[in-house]
Amino acid sequence: MTEKTRILVVDDEDPLRTVLSQELRGEGYEVETAADGEMALDIIQKKPFDLVLLDIRMPKKDGFEVLKFIKENYKNLKVIMLTGFADLKNAIESKKLGAEDFVSKPYDLVDLLATIERVLSE
Repeated sequence: MTEKTRILVVDDEDPLRTVLSQELRGEGYEVETAADGEMALDIIQKKPFDLVLLDIRMPKKDGFEVLKFIKENYKNLKVIMLTGFADLKNAIESKKLGAEDFVSKPYDLVDLLATIERVLSE
């Protein structure tokens, strides 16, 4: 049996986190969630993941802080940034810090899944 791809969904919006994790599980991924950046860092240090879907604007630690930590300590862990504030500045900053891609909310599920597949296969 092949091991499922493990994804961590990090977003402070509970409904979005819940729906996204259910959609990803339906696609065959193993999914965990975190409500903020501090919780995400705690989970990442305890379990291996293949991909993190990471909101930029969150309480405690924002997505940029979490992204920096991941890229300094878990170089093979891929990150796709999620944000409701889709602007070029955030996209450029995300890429500079090492994010594999950037998706704006509200996202289209088909587009998001295609982005996940592409990032995981790179």
